[in-house]
Formats: sequence, C-alpha cells, structure tokens
Amino acid sequence: MRVLVTGGAGFIGSHLVDALVDQGHEVVVLDDLETGFRANVHARARLVIGSVADEHAVRDAVQGCELVFHQAAHKAVLRSVEHPLLTDTVNTHGTLTVLKAALDAGARRVVHASSSSVYGGAAPLPTREDAPLRPRSPYAVTKLAAEEYCRVFTELYGLETVALRYFNVYGPRQRPDATYAAVIPLFTDALLNGRDPLVHGDGLQSRDFTYISDVVAANLAAANAPAASCAGRVYNIAGGASWSLLDVLGALGRLLGVEPQPQFTDPRAGDVRDSRADPAAAAADLGFSASIGLDEGLARTVDWLRTLA
Repeated sequence: MRVLVTGGAGFIGSHLVDALVDQGHEVVVLDDLETGFRANVHARARLVIGSVADEHAVRDAVQGCELVFHQAAHKAVLRSVEHPLLTDTVNTHGTLTVLKAALDAGARRVVHASSSSVYGGAAPLPTREDAPLRPRSPYAVTKLAAEEYCRVFTELYGLETVALRYFNVYGPRQRPDATYAAVIPLFTDALLNGRDPLVHGDGLQSRDFTYISDVVAANLAAANAPAASCAGRVYNIAGGASWSLLDVLGALGRLLGVEPQPQFTDPRAGDVRDSRADPAAAAADLGFSASIGLDEGLARTVDWLRTLA
C-alpha cells in the first residue's frame, strides 16, 4: 500500500516511516526539512521537499496514497508564542490543505497528530477526551482547530479521520540542540556534559511521558481500526501515569551515575502545570495500550543521546 507521512523527516514521523517501510508499504515523505533531517528518512522512502501549507506540494505527494499520517507541524509551545501567525499557517491551514488533498486523491483515512495541549491544564486528572478544552497557547489553539477540521471532513465528506492527542513524546532522534528542544534531551545533554540542568518553574509540574515506539504503535493501530469505532474521533495517546520534572531529572541522574544540581528559572509562557491522560478510549476503540515504562524509555533515550555526546 502507498502511504504518505507528512513531517516524515522529523522525530516522530521518521520513526513511523521506518515502521511502515518495515511492514512493506511504499512510503512517501513530505517535509520541508526546516526542523527535520534528510538523514532521518529511510532509504526506501520517497522524499518530497515541501510544506504542508503548499497545496501543490501536498497534492503531488498524496497521489495514489491510501493512508495519510499527518505528523507535520510547528510543534513547540514557546515557538507559537513567539510566532503565532506562522504556527497557524502550518498547523491549521496546513492540516486543511492535507485533508482536502487527501479527499480529492481518494485516500481512505488520515491519521492526524494532535496534542494534549488542547486541554490547557484545566481538565480533571486523569483527563478523558470529553473533558473541557481550554488551549493556553497559539500552538494548542491550532491543534484544536485541526481536530475540528478532521471531524468535519469525516461528517461532511466521508473521509475517515482519527486524531491522536500525544502526551509528551520522547525518545531517540529528539535532539537537544534543536531551537525549541524538549525537556528530556535537554536534561540528559546537560548531565552528560557536566552542566547544571535548567528547570523552568519549580520542577514540580507533572507530565505523562510517552515513548516514541508507543506513539508509532498508536498510529498503526489508528490506521487499521474499524471506521465504525473510530472515524471522526480523538484519542489520548499516553501511558496514563505522570512524573514531575524533578522525578525525571532524578531518574536520569541515577542512569548516568551523577547527582543533578538543577538551576531554576522562570516558568515558560503557555506551559500547563500538570497533565495525565486517561488512555481507556484508545485501548477500547483502537486496541492500543502503551507498553514502555519511563525507566525503560529513559534508558533507551540515554543510550542514543550518548552517541551524540
């Protein structure tokens, strides 16, 4: 089967491409390489360089594809605070462009990468998909808008869509030298290089961390689940547990045999205080449950990050 992965040169997308190629699929990757890397793209995948906001590039890439995995986005909350217009162009307009091109090309299903940020930290914990939504950043607003476009395309046009609300994905290929790097590679890089890790806020904010292989498995499950049970719906993708940033820092210190000495600074604009998913719906409708615990996931991540040090 021919499939399209937007953002397939990035952290999550490239792992998904690897899994699809391994399953024997013909994979097309659409990526503008702004934050992704050509080296991440599997040698047997076809790379189309372009933006999801570019209608012509998307239409070229999606031709003949039965499935679309829409991973491309401007992902960082802080980046969206600094560049809200650009974030909206890629995340909202880009998603609409992908949906319309997929519909016109006769694709069967679009699996869309959404985010736990749509909850805004105001929902009860653990958080179900029907909890109140209160985005707190331009990034979160664009992710919610994209979810709504997915639902409408299912209800109005009959295009099968499934939106996955990722909770704090981490793992190999998530780089510490990215402009808006995530907390686990930043903490690990600091400890590997003898620096004091920087903690925004008091470090007691909590997150439901999800290892990359579980996110890949969730995408594959969402692609194969019966339309009657999942089309037009959204699902939390997480393990359903949470750890504070200081918990994570302590676990990394034990893995590396060092005693972290965190340096505290101001909280980041747009960040939520706590997040923890209720993963029951994904288990029931998609047959997906996370299988990699934090300790194992951190050990795998540290092994990869050691190769960069």
